[in-house]
Amino acid sequence: MIETRRKFIAQSTAFATFAISGTKSSGKIMGANDRVNVAVCGIKGRGASHIGGHGRQKNVNISHLVDPDSRLFSGREKFVQSKFKNTPKCVQDVRDVLDNKEVDVISIATPNHWHSLMSIWACQAGKDVYVEKPLSHNLFEGRMLVKAAKKYKRIVQHGTQNRSLSKWSKLANEIASGEKGKLEIALGTCHKRRGSIGFKDTKSPPNELDFDVWTGPAPKEDFHDNLVHYNWHWFWNFGNGDIGNQGVHQMDIARWMIPGAVWPKSVFCIGGRFGYKDQAETANTQLAIFDYGESLLVFDVRGLSGKSNMGVSNHVYFDQNAKQKKTKSHGIKGIKDPLADRGEVDIFENFIQSVRNRKEEHLDAHVFEGHVSSGLCHLANVSYRLGEKSS
Repeated sequence: MIETRRKFIAQSTAFATFAISGTKSSGKIMGANDRVNVAVCGIKGRGASHIGGHGRQKNVNISHLVDPDSRLFSGREKFVQSKFKNTPKCVQDVRDVLDNKEVDVISIATPNHWHSLMSIWACQAGKDVYVEKPLSHNLFEGRMLVKAAKKYKRIVQHGTQNRSLSKWSKLANEIASGEKGKLEIALGTCHKRRGSIGFKDTKSPPNELDFDVWTGPAPKEDFHDNLVHYNWHWFWNFGNGDIGNQGVHQMDIARWMIPGAVWPKSVFCIGGRFGYKDQAETANTQLAIFDYGESLLVFDVRGLSGKSNMGVSNHVYFDQNAKQKKTKSHGIKGIKDPLADRGEVDIFENFIQSVRNRKEEHLDAHVFEGHVSSGLCHLANVSYRLGEKSS
């Protein structure tokens, strides 16, 4: 399956370069008062937050709503009209907006299997990108997106919005200072109740849904109601389980707390799908351990209902009698220092500011940071599916 997706990515990006090569110049430098036109792709669920997050920014216009399911258009269009006083154009295929020189930003809240390819196409078309977590569906795609952002000089922000919160940068600084002792464990948890999705028979997709576009780069398969609109998260061709869904946020924070942490030495993950039998494929219970030498990153996923400890969280544990040896950030050029203060703006405002000033180092959640934190989730799933440590 991975080789199939790699081949599709290679062929599709080559096609995109040919098909929309005349639009690369559409990525223009904008002044503070210039209008930024945003096309939101994937408008169910998290897409609503993208519409609101971008739409409330000064001189930002929600110009297009993009979704293979046209049943969603009426409600979202009315929301934009009511809230932001403009009427967006609604289309089912992102390729219909990539060659539009008036569109400055592609904001992506589609299923995971579309995230990287759509972002790469947008970069090639001269658009800046806000892409929801996880940045990628697998490590290969994430690497290709990081390269595309650099090659086409695009601003690409990852949707890990905690990166814009000063409380986490302050804690990262306290840990790096060594005042709390040696960091032993950075723990992230994702304990969200995920019940059985049952079994749904295959059938013809609704007339309003362009299922070929929805499937996109994923292997072709028959439609069933457990795919559209949310339960695709629990199928490997489209999602990454909860560790690659909600878990990306807490994984990102946990890595952030380990001074200088990028890639671990090794990853070990065990788990399974327990408590019921249903159509889904991904684990609902996982324990992953990432070896960073001086510190461990531990991640815990629990999808079964419990009487306590439900929700998401991050914790840090110290040896107060030992000294923190590594105290600096990763220091990668062109990326905001993880120890830098986050200021007072949210992640959407931070993104629009960066679109205007063209400074990728201003981004709170740079594409590379998104690639690494999403990549940790992918590595955990690789270890889980192989049944052995990955490194």
